[in-house]
Amino acid sequence: MAPDAAPQSTPVTTPHRWWALAAVALGVSLIIMDATIVNVALPVVIQDIGLTATQAEWMNAVYSLMFAALLLTSGRAGDLWGRRRMLLIGMAIFVAASVVAGSVDTGEALIAARLVQGIGAALIMPATLSTVNAVFVGRERAIAFAVWGSTIGGMAAVGPLVGGWLATDVTWRWAFWLNVPVGLVVIALALWAVPETREADARGGLDLRGAALSALGMGAIVFALIEGGQYGWWLQDSGAISPVPLALAGGLLVMAWFVRDQLAGRRAGRAVLVDLTLLRLRSFRYGSIAALVVALGEFGLLFTLPLLLQNAMGYTALGTGWLILFLAVGTFLVSGATPQLTARLGARAVVRMGLAAEAIAVGGLAVTLSSDLPGAAIAAWLFLYGAGVGMATAQLTNVILVDVPVAQSGQASGLQSTFRQVGSALGVAILGTLLMVSLGRATDAQLTDAGLPSDVRAPVVEQVRGSAGVAIPALQADPATEAEGDAAAEAMITASRITTGVAAGVILLGLAATLALPAPAPASSRRDDEDGAEGESEGAGTRDGEA
Repeated sequence: MAPDAAPQSTPVTTPHRWWALAAVALGVSLIIMDATIVNVALPVVIQDIGLTATQAEWMNAVYSLMFAALLLTSGRAGDLWGRRRMLLIGMAIFVAASVVAGSVDTGEALIAARLVQGIGAALIMPATLSTVNAVFVGRERAIAFAVWGSTIGGMAAVGPLVGGWLATDVTWRWAFWLNVPVGLVVIALALWAVPETREADARGGLDLRGAALSALGMGAIVFALIEGGQYGWWLQDSGAISPVPLALAGGLLVMAWFVRDQLAGRRAGRAVLVDLTLLRLRSFRYGSIAALVVALGEFGLLFTLPLLLQNAMGYTALGTGWLILFLAVGTFLVSGATPQLTARLGARAVVRMGLAAEAIAVGGLAVTLSSDLPGAAIAAWLFLYGAGVGMATAQLTNVILVDVPVAQSGQASGLQSTFRQVGSALGVAILGTLLMVSLGRATDAQLTDAGLPSDVRAPVVEQVRGSAGVAIPALQADPATEAEGDAAAEAMITASRITTGVAAGVILLGLAATLALPAPAPASSRRDDEDGAEGESEGAGTRDGEA
């Protein structure tokens, strides 16, 4: 069994480290796959329990929202009370919420279950990353981060295939129930192989005020982005002031308050939720910004693409999953060669190559997207995109954490994961809202060009936009509304072309952020820095060793 406690400022050695990596990779695969597994099954879920378009967005976004809001808190809790402990608690919560999510019959209950899933996932993610950061060193570290990162990229693509198969041949409910047996395996592996680590000098308790501020601020921001299409960005249809700008402004003010509180608390010697001075490290600062922007483009695309393929291009849920599987194939094939590429070219170059491949693939899809685009062409673009994910994701994490002392790995892991999950939530919110708004406008334009009067257009536009396009196949199947359905399908393609083009631009912004990454320090310089960090930590606390 893994040791009960090993406070450390230097890497922890364990004979079961590769089994520990298997445990954390499997844990990550569950929480990442669950962020995308319901995307392909989404049209079926909408029909089965009557979700509105806004509820469909919230079903995905609330998961990422809770994930993002609690990552800082859970990363710090792992530093204080043990990272393996957080992993086990988080997995237990995640499994229990998955049972509920697969059993509900209303949109409100499903959103609530997804919210609790997000809480469990927030406890899991920093624990996995900080464990990898604490256990692996040298050449093994690059391999471990490649495995960890490719798991994220690959599972984000495998999720839609699994969701499509379950929605087509079984039931969408197993998209959640599948987490139960796999989660139990993770718990068993973690108890046996994952060493318990915590911060060597854990002073003070958990910063509850900081936790509340970060959760409230992020919640308000994501609420505004998701509900902009529902309530209006400035005024509601009734003429009343929309709550959206108030929520957005309030969220930004609360996050500014959070940053000021954290900096002032650290100067005063008070326990804070996260040490924001980590952002003074150029590698951490610009790498985290790149991670946020790239996650925004990636997860927003994976939310909108299945809606296009099923509602406008005639693919089944399973067919959509098979197409998106090519993304995972590209990720897994390239990730095997990533450590060798990193040794030859350096982590920064590999990250940039990966992001460039992602931008080319998503941009190419946006340019060539049409109703008669062959499935083979879509698969080719997704394969190239997956190859880029395989190169960029793992080594971006390595770049972000390369200069962070091991003793602060929990805080750093939580902070960089927060950047990623903020990006994921913003991606679903921004690109999802952009898709719905563009779909409504394009549908109205198509029907206007067809000569339909406004009293006929309005209910069709609302039906198509309000269902996130799910109503399109039914309109096409009815001879009385076939023309309207065909027009709405073309509008869906137009809206998706806009959304995909924006996603490509966002990924390019992430690539631009990596240009500010510093050149790696010489090996001898890094050793001197590590020796100095170890010397400082010896005065405050020492590693107890393995029990």
